[in-house]
Amino acid sequence: MSLSTQLHSALAPRGHIRAAINTGNPILARLDADGAPAGVSIDLARRFAARLGVELELIVFDTAARSVDAVTREEADFGFFAVDPVRGAGIAFSAPYVLIEGSYLVRQDSPLNDNAQVDQAGHTVVVGQGSAYDLYLTRALQQAQILRAPSSPAVVDTFVNSTADVAAGVRQQLEADALRIAGLRLLPGHFMVIQQAMGLPKPRGEAAQRLLAAFVEDAKASGFVADALARHGIQGATVAPRADV
Repeated sequence: MSLSTQLHSALAPRGHIRAAINTGNPILARLDADGAPAGVSIDLARRFAARLGVELELIVFDTAARSVDAVTREEADFGFFAVDPVRGAGIAFSAPYVLIEGSYLVRQDSPLNDNAQVDQAGHTVVVGQGSAYDLYLTRALQQAQILRAPSSPAVVDTFVNSTADVAAGVRQQLEADALRIAGLRLLPGHFMVIQQAMGLPKPRGEAAQRLLAAFVEDAKASGFVADALARHGIQGATVAPRADV
């Protein structure tokens, strides 16, 4: 990929490119036993840097909110996020590359059996602070209250140690926690579809945004995203449909 000097400077102003990686979403990124980041996000970051012909620096965060802040403040050059209008104030998103379900989890003896029953007065829903579903449910829930856990992986532990009625999160994470902790069950279906996209600071300009968008579409169309999901054993996430760029 041949870049103009101006575009190269917009994407990698330090001569190398810095990727914000959020390990709070284990569907897309995690730390291996040796502490090294791995996952679909890392594979995409390496492919993007290789396409640009620059070295890659991974900056690892344990929550989405910290990753968002790093890119918004231009402390990182791009990152991987669930699309949300609040985050869009400072970040320009590509079209999504992966779709993930956001679901509810309850105790086995809970009277709740349907997503539509959650938003009632007197109910409390635990979410990961600053997560995509925190931002969404903050807007969507009209009667239920929200209790924020420090991170997405801490949601279920916070839930079981509280009197809250519901835990909300990425379906695969909740399924894993339900296997880990007895007496929990997921409600059927989902309350939202989380659109996972790449993004960069808005001040980097429209040309940089178009290039990132084209990269994401190529990664989907070429089968790279699907291969990465399979390679990392990710189930339940689907490759997003093609978008016009």
